[in-house]
Amino acid sequence: TRLDGFSSWRAVDEKLRRAVGVHLLPADHPRARSVLAAARSAALLGDPRFVQVLDAVEENDLVYVVHEWLPDATELTALLADGPLQAHEAYQLVSQVSQAMAAAHREGLAHLRLTPSAVLRSSTGQYRIRGLAVNAALRGITADRPQRTDTEAIGALLYAALTQRWPYESDAHGLSGLPKGVGLIPPDQVRAGVHRGLSEIAMRALANDGATASRQEPPCTTPDELAKAVAAMPRVKPPEPEFPAPAEYQRTTYQQGTYGRPQPRPAVTQPVPVPPAPLESRTGKALKWAVGALLIAALGLGSWQIADRLLKPEPKEETPVVQPTTDEKPAPPKPITIQSADDFDPLPGGNGEEYPEAVKNAHDGDPGTVWHTKNYTTTHFGNLKSGVGVVLDLGSDQKLSSVDLSFVGRTSVEIRTAPEGASSAPSTADGFTTQVSDVGDDLKLKLPKPVTTRYVLVWLTELPLTDGQIRGQLSEVKVMG
Repeated sequence: TRLDGFSSWRAVDEKLRRAVGVHLLPADHPRARSVLAAARSAALLGDPRFVQVLDAVEENDLVYVVHEWLPDATELTALLADGPLQAHEAYQLVSQVSQAMAAAHREGLAHLRLTPSAVLRSSTGQYRIRGLAVNAALRGITADRPQRTDTEAIGALLYAALTQRWPYESDAHGLSGLPKGVGLIPPDQVRAGVHRGLSEIAMRALANDGATASRQEPPCTTPDELAKAVAAMPRVKPPEPEFPAPAEYQRTTYQQGTYGRPQPRPAVTQPVPVPPAPLESRTGKALKWAVGALLIAALGLGSWQIADRLLKPEPKEETPVVQPTTDEKPAPPKPITIQSADDFDPLPGGNGEEYPEAVKNAHDGDPGTVWHTKNYTTTHFGNLKSGVGVVLDLGSDQKLSSVDLSFVGRTSVEIRTAPEGASSAPSTADGFTTQVSDVGDDLKLKLPKPVTTRYVLVWLTELPLTDGQIRGQLSEVKVMG
């Protein structure tokens, strides 16, 4: 490649017979001195998590930097072209890269150009970083807060690994940017199924107008802080391996049904001796008479027993007593009729702002119709309130066991209930009791135990981004008792 007065090559070290990478630029290039200094500093680090600088020389009016070439490694750019990484792979990425950069900064070295093309994954699953200090020197990149710059870059790498999107409005590195005008959205709001802990780590590392994008935890401003935050979270385990079924299943002798049966024996090849003649002596004759007498006695005894059994009446069979069982299965839950519903907005005078005329669409039995909130600038309601929702009136106190919800987009929601015997719905969200919470788009929320109530609050606490708009959309709700 050629760029801004320097070129990069793949080459062969003829003495050692191995592939290497080489950066070349003229000795009179304005950045030649800084490139040499950066390369020599990186070579002294000697950390195997970085692609090693092998030589940095000025010769024949040229400055060249020679570094390792890893033929079995794959750029993160190529990995992301196939889709987002699995949670375990993304965890390994942020863990290894943050620890490596923390070690580099302890030695006074920064990267400043930590992009997906600068991160390689070897065939053994280890991540290697190339271009430490050198890539930035070649391009004349500097930073007032180098640790913050590298930390944000690691956050962007993690964000891209989780979502296959670049966390800024512009497209870059073969990835699409975020929709314009919506700001920085958490990864678990961009793509369903994203690991929430890793999503939070990415937001803590990314900068948003100079401050952390996360509102849940303090920001990570250095690679060392980021590495400690990753180490403090529960370890993300790799997926269970899938073993292929054998091509042919060989049954054992027992499974073939021959267990306990006589096995075929080899044919007899030797002559079988003829048994001796019966005893003809006096002793033999006596033995014959004794055996005959025993047979006659046995026949007589058997006849007596048969006659006794035939003449003796058979006992009557007793009718078994059937004991009643008490293990009855509980009745399956049944739908509870929703008498009416209304929108619920916690702001003073806020009711009526969340499209109350459309609330009936949430319980009309038609998944194609929806009730939706207003559009907000962030997934947390523009920091104006803690949530919005829908209050369901069951007409009278009913025993509630579960609630089924269908949303458009992955939505965070709580099911809250009014006190038993309440004649009207509470006017604040705190007047309801939280029973269960979850996040998703098709939820079956089972209460820890049945609750008797008349009023149920479906309370949305975090909104999704769908079709470029941040709003909640409830297509159907069913209350089960």
